[in-house]
Amino acid sequence: MEMVLFVLIGLIIGSFLTAAGLRIPDGQSIVYPPSRCPACSRRLRPWNLVPVLSYLLQRGRCSGCGERISILYPSGELAFAILAAASFYIFGWSWELAAALLFSAMLVMISVSDLRFMLIPDRILLAFGIPLALLRLTAAPLDPWWDAAAGSAGGFALLFAAAAASRGGLGGGDVKLYAIVGLMLGFSGMLMSLAASSILGLSAGLAGVLIRKWGRETEIPFGPFIAAGALLVYFAGA
Repeated sequence: MEMVLFVLIGLIIGSFLTAAGLRIPDGQSIVYPPSRCPACSRRLRPWNLVPVLSYLLQRGRCSGCGERISILYPSGELAFAILAAASFYIFGWSWELAAALLFSAMLVMISVSDLRFMLIPDRILLAFGIPLALLRLTAAPLDPWWDAAAGSAGGFALLFAAAAASRGGLGGGDVKLYAIVGLMLGFSGMLMSLAASSILGLSAGLAGVLIRKWGRETEIPFGPFIAAGALLVYFAGA
């Protein structure tokens, strides 16, 4: 029953995270105006707001104007529900569970933002980075305690160097994000996640070239691959 509860709550919170990830980079409030169709501005009714289910019943389209609804909405909802349930299954009732939920929420939100706007807002990183740093320094430390600081500094330095070398290929949001990833994973975990993220990103890039005929000028958001690599290492090493 607890796992079911975490899935259901995860779907609800995932809906908020997805909406916030789409609003914050666009300079909108996360609470006003109420949820509405971005195409026709029709205010959504309660039955239009059931996570994942509403999307399926409406066949991915607005029930008012028929405009297609972004797949990011059900994807973000389902992703956080799965991550919330996995966090509880692995960590149980502990301070690490709080860290895992915050970390997962941040990565879902920045993935949505980066996929839609090619942007990882500082507001999101600060909102999650500060409580995660407090948890790592107090109730949910790594062993040894200094590993979080080493991972954070190392992640920032490596991505900063990569961003400088790529001449715009990596953004400042990626650099700052990796400081938080290093904080959560420690130095060795940060290195493993960077390798995993790079492999995932390269694989997606090659698939895009072969299937969609992407060229050298095609921009690919790296944030979702950072998120996937970080979560893979985080949960596998728990």
